[in-house]
Amino acid sequence: MAKILLQGKEIVVKDGVSFDEVLKENLPSKFYKKVLVVKCNGELLDLSRKINNDCEVEPITFNEEEGKEVYRHSAAHIMAQAVCELYPGTKFAIGPAIENGFYYDFELKHRFTDDDLQKIEKKIKEIIAKDYKFERREVSREEALRIFKERDDKFKVEIIEELPEGSIITLYKQGEFEDLCRGPHIPSTGKMHEVKLLSVAGAYWRGDEKREQLQRIYGTAYWDKKELDAYLKLLEEAKKRDHRVLGKQLEIYSIFEEAGPGLIFWHPNGAIMRETIERFWKDEHLKRGYQLVMIPHIAKSDLWHTSGHYEFYRENMYVLNIDDYEYVLKPMNCPGHILIYKSKTRSYRDLPVKFAELGTVYRYERSGTLHGLLRVRGFTQDDGHVFCTPEQLPEEVVKVIEFAQFMMETFGYKKYDVELSVRDPKEKKKYAGTDEEWNMAESALENALKRKEIPYKRAEGEAVFYGPKIDIKLIDALGRRWQGPTIQFDFNLPKRFNVTYIGKDGKEHLVFMIHRALLGSIERFIGTLIEHYAGAFPVWIAPTQVSVLTITESADAYAKKIYEKLLGEGLRVEMDLRNEKINYKVREKEAMKVPYMVIVGDKEKESGKISVRGRGRKNIGTLSLDKFIEMVHNDVDLKR
Repeated sequence: MAKILLQGKEIVVKDGVSFDEVLKENLPSKFYKKVLVVKCNGELLDLSRKINNDCEVEPITFNEEEGKEVYRHSAAHIMAQAVCELYPGTKFAIGPAIENGFYYDFELKHRFTDDDLQKIEKKIKEIIAKDYKFERREVSREEALRIFKERDDKFKVEIIEELPEGSIITLYKQGEFEDLCRGPHIPSTGKMHEVKLLSVAGAYWRGDEKREQLQRIYGTAYWDKKELDAYLKLLEEAKKRDHRVLGKQLEIYSIFEEAGPGLIFWHPNGAIMRETIERFWKDEHLKRGYQLVMIPHIAKSDLWHTSGHYEFYRENMYVLNIDDYEYVLKPMNCPGHILIYKSKTRSYRDLPVKFAELGTVYRYERSGTLHGLLRVRGFTQDDGHVFCTPEQLPEEVVKVIEFAQFMMETFGYKKYDVELSVRDPKEKKKYAGTDEEWNMAESALENALKRKEIPYKRAEGEAVFYGPKIDIKLIDALGRRWQGPTIQFDFNLPKRFNVTYIGKDGKEHLVFMIHRALLGSIERFIGTLIEHYAGAFPVWIAPTQVSVLTITESADAYAKKIYEKLLGEGLRVEMDLRNEKINYKVREKEAMKVPYMVIVGDKEKESGKISVRGRGRKNIGTLSLDKFIEMVHNDVDLKR
């Protein structure tokens, strides 16, 4: 007999009874039908699993994130079954759930088309209608190898061969299709409601361009059609906001094949945007007591051996040979800032010392992972490092959080999610530092979040090896999450580099070091801004703030005076004197998403005023030039 706690109710059951039987008997029928898996003492399990010990049981539906993940991973298996039946001989790689969907990677000679996706979707519906059970079985490592070698499924064989001897391996079967999988899964294919295949892309096995090239089918799955339709509508809006399309349309940046992938060339519009953001960033740091520093782009490999990057990060670094000595294109700015700190003896009276830099770094990213501005090989990191005493740490963390909030809100991000990444208490050997240091650091970050009354999710096991961190995910206009500010505590580098200060006792002590990035990669941040605003940037960021357009050639001289006046006011302005119809000019500037258009013709020239249009076909009316300048300056000053 076993005791289970279900929704606050204790139930005694016979050993060997399934979770499904217990839930069916003890839950309202309407709710029971929505349950996908259970969480038993914190572990996700199939409903078909047997109960053999006391446990606390939580039913999981599609409403929970864990339920969505299981549901969509099951959809990936159903899609793989459909592909297996339609295209015999296909080799199967991996098929995980991802945010808002799933994918599966396949190797086959046939090249998938949009028509093929429709055929696969039709087959998926047939499989759902047949309501195959997801059947789990455990096999030995040797048995699993035999099964997948017989099927000539090289990708599964490779995965199994990497597992230690004696491993117990789980397989899941629905119908005639069986796959290597940890699980869990939904009870049967009939529990799947809405599946939509979205696109086909190329992928390399394990992300390595030297390995097999695969075809990746992306899809999504939802519990009901309304949710699916809303998501598909969101995808259509996201396509309109794609920073790669708008980046070209708005002449912000390019990536040239002749120069190499993952390297960004900023056009004048992009360069002035970036300059505006960086100037603001520097001004705000100086106001808060940061000192700006600049370090070289390369350094001897000895530095990266000391920091540990050479040992742990080598595959992502560019290594050069200069004068028979090994150098590295810097992947991080931290060691350089440490060298500057160590250039003289520091007292506790000098602390905190705050260094900040917009430092360009270089990291090798596999070509298959590169994505516009969001994933590149050379990017500028808005790095900051705070060197402080243990007593100063709590207050400095709060200040960094407040600074991060200010930056996010200034750029228009009002919503965000926060994660506190801490170590896994069961895997302490994976982390540097003592229990005392970790407890103090985790408490400092957690208490700062509580002090600021910021809701957060505690993520055990997600800390980096050298310390805990706060991760902030920005939520854009479409509700999508983007990597935002990070605040990290580091035990590792101060010890490796012996970064110290002279304390009140006259002895040397290791500093406490906070890494923080408020915008992260400038490239990625501008990419997210493009998508957040759909290219219609606030006036203070917009590459061109005002376009002066003439209706007739007779107004050219008047237009030039206005243009020069606006330039003299420090505004970013352009002038269009072309012999084109005014409606054509206006449409062109609307496409470039210019915030303000000043339109002048004979009528404006005679009255000494201007006609003003706002972005989005907004007719502001006739104004004096001085009134218009005041209005634009107000928008710029208020960061609108």
